[in-house]
Amino acid sequence: MTTEVDQPVDETRNWWHRSHPTFAAITGFFAGMLFVTALPGGFAALLRWLFSYETAETLFPLVLIALALPIFLLAKRKTRRFGIFMVIGMVLTALVVLGVASLVLYFMVQIDG
Repeated sequence: MTTEVDQPVDETRNWWHRSHPTFAAITGFFAGMLFVTALPGGFAALLRWLFSYETAETLFPLVLIALALPIFLLAKRKTRRFGIFMVIGMVLTALVVLGVASLVLYFMVQIDG
């Protein structure tokens, strides 16, 4: 029977076990981008697959319940940094989408009229 001897921990190999601030910021930001873009589309596709068009249209506002996730992440101290960057990713993505859509609409009206 052999016993294990305590060996020093190699810090270069176990860096992912610690909470790295850059990792939390980047993953939070991109999670927010994905949350704004893919969640409503996926929810609409799932509703349309399960229900008729009229029922899916009336149930679509339930996607707003998903906003409880970022609020929960912001409320808990352990996930607050990730939640802050997730909200930043959500807001910036929404601003970019709305900005591009308004510019496209503006140019389409100008060219047509």
